[in-house]
Amino acid sequence: MDYKKLGKRIREERKRLNLTQAQLAEAIDISDTYMGAIERGERSLTLDTLVRLVGCLGVTVDYMLSDSVPDSDANIMEQFKQIIYNQPLERKQMAINVLRTIFSYPDQSS
Repeated sequence: MDYKKLGKRIREERKRLNLTQAQLAEAIDISDTYMGAIERGERSLTLDTLVRLVGCLGVTVDYMLSDSVPDSDANIMEQFKQIIYNQPLERKQMAINVLRTIFSYPDQSS
C-alpha cells in the first residue's frame, strides 16, 4: 500500500470539498495531527477510519485505493465515475466533449 498516494488522494478530495484538515478530522472523529500525518502518508489508517473518511468525502473505497490496485478497465472506469460524480451536468458534458476530442485523434504511440 502506498500511503503517500492515498494521502495525496485524500488531500485532493478534501480540497475539492473546500474542507480544512481540522474540519475533516472533526467530521470523522480523529485528531488534526493524525489527519495531517495521513495526508502526508506518514501514518496508516484503520478500516473504520477509511470508511468514515470516504463517507464524508463522498467517494468510494475503490476510488481511494485505486492507486494501490493494478490498472484494469473496471478500475479506470471507476476513476472516471468518481471524478465526474459530483460535478454539475454542464461540467460532465464538457468532460465528455474533451474525451471525444482526445479520442478523435489517431493513436501516436505505435
